[in-house]
Amino acid sequence: MSGSPTRRDLDPEQVGRYLTVSLGPAGEVAACGPLTGGGFAAVWWVRLTDGRDVVLKVGPPPGVPLLRYERDMIGAEARYLRLVAGRAPTVPVPPLLHHGRHPELGDWLLTARLPGRTLWDLTRAGADVAPLRAEVGRALAALHAVPGDRFGYDGGRAGAPTWRGAYLAMVDDLLADAADWAVPLPSSRIRELVARHADALDAVRRPALLHVDGWAGNVLAVDGPDGAPRLSGLVDGERHLWGDPLLDLVSPLLFRRAEDEPDDPLVRAYRAVAPFPFDAAVRRRLGLYRLHLYLLMTVEMPSRAITAESDPGRVARLAELLDAELADLSG
Repeated sequence: MSGSPTRRDLDPEQVGRYLTVSLGPAGEVAACGPLTGGGFAAVWWVRLTDGRDVVLKVGPPPGVPLLRYERDMIGAEARYLRLVAGRAPTVPVPPLLHHGRHPELGDWLLTARLPGRTLWDLTRAGADVAPLRAEVGRALAALHAVPGDRFGYDGGRAGAPTWRGAYLAMVDDLLADAADWAVPLPSSRIRELVARHADALDAVRRPALLHVDGWAGNVLAVDGPDGAPRLSGLVDGERHLWGDPLLDLVSPLLFRRAEDEPDDPLVRAYRAVAPFPFDAAVRRRLGLYRLHLYLLMTVEMPSRAITAESDPGRVARLAELLDAELADLSG
């Protein structure tokens, strides 16, 4: 088994079937293999006999329990890719080749494969990633220039005419998921603190397109002419939503605080394009957004078969981070 119940177990023969359904005779597979990364979908690289390199992403098997916001996430990513290609063409996303839905095969995407190594890998290898992080900041600012007509997720998931309403709906859904999966959380305290600080969200009047999941593993880079890493892809937009651009400064500084690092290259480059102050109201909003992220990462663990026994470090760290944000909001 793959570990995560939501991630299908595929083999080369099954991958070939997806490619044939997607591309017809042009979908003949020369080689393929699984890509590591997230736990939600099965993702495989494929080289076609015509020389093209593509990526196949297949959604969960039918009947597997999902979190409320995860409904139709493969379709959501297809909508995101089309939207970015048409409305924010400077943001490098993989071209969408096919979005399929089939009673037996489920939901899947086929995209071109973008070149590059992840920012995560480059950072661990000791590369100078400051210019690359600045590029990510500018790419996020370009993405946020795309306006929506409603806040929250699309496709009938948590959303509202106001950002406060959408954020509260997203938190309510996560707490309902936590109850469904018996995830131990201080739900009453979370609801009380979110309600206490929700007025800070009323400053957000324009729904901006947000990537939401811009951590270093979803940033690709290739060597530029000078040998320095240059942005080649901002991938995995399946969790996108419409809301406050500040929310998109949380995942790129995972387990850190943007307000404590105003000179981080990503933060500095973003603010050069879309200025905002690190005042008390902004700090409150950032705290609420980190709370949402840590809540999501905690609640999703049972659905990915992650336990204190299988990954004690993650469980303990998220509990500590969640407690710290709640303590700050309590002050």
